[in-house]
Amino acid sequence: MADNVTHSYISSFFLVGIPGLQDFHCWIGISVCLLFSLTLLGNSVIIVTIKLEPSLHQPMYFFLCMLAMNDMALASSTAPKMLGIFWLESHSFEFNICLAQMYFIHTFCIIESALLVAMAFDRYVAICIPLHYTTILTTPMVIKMGLGGVTRAVLMVLPCPLLIKRLPYYTKYVINHTYCEHMAVVKLASANTLINRAYGISVALSVMILDLGLIATSYIKILQAVFRLPSQNARSKALGTCAAHVCTILVSYTPALFSFLTHRIGKKVPPSIHIIFASLYLLVPPTVNPLVYGVKTKQIRDRVVGLFFPNRKISEN
Repeated sequence: MADNVTHSYISSFFLVGIPGLQDFHCWIGISVCLLFSLTLLGNSVIIVTIKLEPSLHQPMYFFLCMLAMNDMALASSTAPKMLGIFWLESHSFEFNICLAQMYFIHTFCIIESALLVAMAFDRYVAICIPLHYTTILTTPMVIKMGLGGVTRAVLMVLPCPLLIKRLPYYTKYVINHTYCEHMAVVKLASANTLINRAYGISVALSVMILDLGLIATSYIKILQAVFRLPSQNARSKALGTCAAHVCTILVSYTPALFSFLTHRIGKKVPPSIHIIFASLYLLVPPTVNPLVYGVKTKQIRDRVVGLFFPNRKISEN
């Protein structure tokens, strides 16, 4: 830019949606609306169930309640704008609102990861040192762990929009995406973005490596403890308490890793495939999590059946 005076800063971005699939946006919007509706319904049922059932007032379910609230917030930060793009041709997104959406999306994603770590720790204590479960995972400790996860996410993501605000945006304003993703916005800047790229990848790698490392360590310890149990029945019950959490981890991290790697090294992956996976990463886990816990956790399943079918006898099995 030899003469910046001749340029004016852009005031908004243009979100394309899914490049190459514009003719199918209306049908894609139906899927997004369905996922969003199921997310709000399913997670609301989980929260209400845990609140109404005294036997569920335990650390494991408090973490699940936090996860449900975070999932609803994550879906709500993305789905409405996606539906505006797919159904109403509302592609324009004001610059600061775009940065705000980007901030909240990445903050909620990091909070989700922290909650999965907390839930893995909960299973580790319950299975490996059960006699100390109530003294270690007290209500104040659960609150501190939740606040710690939120604080980490807020502070780690905060520099991202601040670093973007210092960049000049003159001519490029089209984002080939369904939401304001950090790297997609950074690539449009009319300046050197090395600092932004370095900080973005350092945050992503530190969160993934630390959190996945802690989760893996917890489950290695859990498996060691489980295989020392004397009976097959005891081993099955112990592993059964972890099944829902393992499903949630797989559903959350698999599309996240795909999206992250595609941005950096997946040059041959079609943009439409990358954007679909990046969108599913934000919509599918919040939808699936309450279904997984509702099916896999007997206490929640029985309570939900009791809420919707009060005259039906709850199974003892």
